[in-house]
Amino acid sequence: MAIFSKSNVPRFSVDVYQNEYLPEGGRLVNAVVTVTATGGGTIGSAVAAPHLYSPGEGPSAAVVLMVDCSGSMDHPPTKMRNARDATAAAIDTLRDGVHFAVVAGTHLAREVYPGDGRLAVAGPDTREQAKQALRKLGAGGGTAIGTWLRRADRLLASADVAIRHGILLTDGRNEHESPEDLKAALDACAGRFTCDARGVGTDWEVKEVTAIASGLLGTADIVADPGGLAADFTRMMETAMGKEVADVSLRLWTPAGATVTFVKQVAPTVEELTDRRTEAGPRAGDYPLGSWGDESRDYHLCVEVPPAAVGREMLAARVSLVIPHPGGASRSTAAGGGGGSVQNLGAQGLVRAVWTDDLAASTSINPQVAHYTGQAELAEVIQEGLDLRKVGDMDGATAKLGRAVQLASASGNADTAKLLAKVVDVVDAATGTVRLKTKVEEADEMTLETRSTKTVRVKK
Repeated sequence: MAIFSKSNVPRFSVDVYQNEYLPEGGRLVNAVVTVTATGGGTIGSAVAAPHLYSPGEGPSAAVVLMVDCSGSMDHPPTKMRNARDATAAAIDTLRDGVHFAVVAGTHLAREVYPGDGRLAVAGPDTREQAKQALRKLGAGGGTAIGTWLRRADRLLASADVAIRHGILLTDGRNEHESPEDLKAALDACAGRFTCDARGVGTDWEVKEVTAIASGLLGTADIVADPGGLAADFTRMMETAMGKEVADVSLRLWTPAGATVTFVKQVAPTVEELTDRRTEAGPRAGDYPLGSWGDESRDYHLCVEVPPAAVGREMLAARVSLVIPHPGGASRSTAAGGGGGSVQNLGAQGLVRAVWTDDLAASTSINPQVAHYTGQAELAEVIQEGLDLRKVGDMDGATAKLGRAVQLASASGNADTAKLLAKVVDVVDAATGTVRLKTKVEEADEMTLETRSTKTVRVKK
């Protein structure tokens, strides 16, 4: 384990869990890397950008709240009222000094507060003014989420702050722009701010909302009952206010002849990172991890190494953590680490390969690797099973969701098991024997799909 620690700066550590032993000629090395940040303070206050902070305060931050105001938000009228109340609750949760704005989203993106392309600074007066402005929000128009994200990006870019974050609420499908337009907006915003996305009710598209959160390294969830929006928005904002370090990247170095097969986050959710690599010098690449507070996440990486004879050993990969260096590349290029100078956070982990003729050693699977391989499969078979159910392939759906029940039971993922039990009747969890329910509430199916990537951590 390696640790990064400095006065008034989060303490970063990297722990590597693996079975380093390979049989003669073996090539694939798997490891689970746990990254942990603990201990208050901010990177900016002590290291990266002293001018952005005042002693004793949290990191400088900016938040844009994007509220769906399309016509469907008026059906029922309580939905719009709950959205206004939830946004007001989130504004009340803002830390003093945080920059913020509210955007009303339809087929256009309209600045509700403060307007004129500006951000307000949170304080008693601006909070009250923003809540007054919210009372005028009404429903009408279409849905073009890409325009909301681009407007949020422009607003957030206007502030010289350490943390940039968006919160997006929608109740419907993105019907007034093409999927390509939304994808282009996500690509343009990636690395510039993080964003949590929420779907309220049951008329929105799960894959759209989860793609927004995935592309912008945030969280996605369903709020089936609009009455739960205020509590959910408050929790989201509290989490956003707890972020201390932006634009952290995992840097993975591999020796000559080795190739990275995949890198994925496996806790607290499954998130594929392999294709997000940016090159960072000879045989090194950076994978974006987003913003961090006091928290811990797990990553599964697999490296293919050249085969070797019994008795040989090698360093298969070196893992470190970096952030953009102050005064270096722009935020959008530095977020992945490949576009400019970076600062190493000092935490490092080593992944090893040792070739042996000891069959027991080389065939043993590390418990962390085994657990998260199962959790990644769990997320995959849930999504495949629900997709098959939607197209009428009931036999295929039963097989996939039965496997999901089996995996959830074996790994102790009780939350996912409960969600699965609302979609299938479980005959035998251990063997994955299930029957599809003939009648499933739409909210239950959407909740299972939205939360399918949430994992439980292995007990180390």
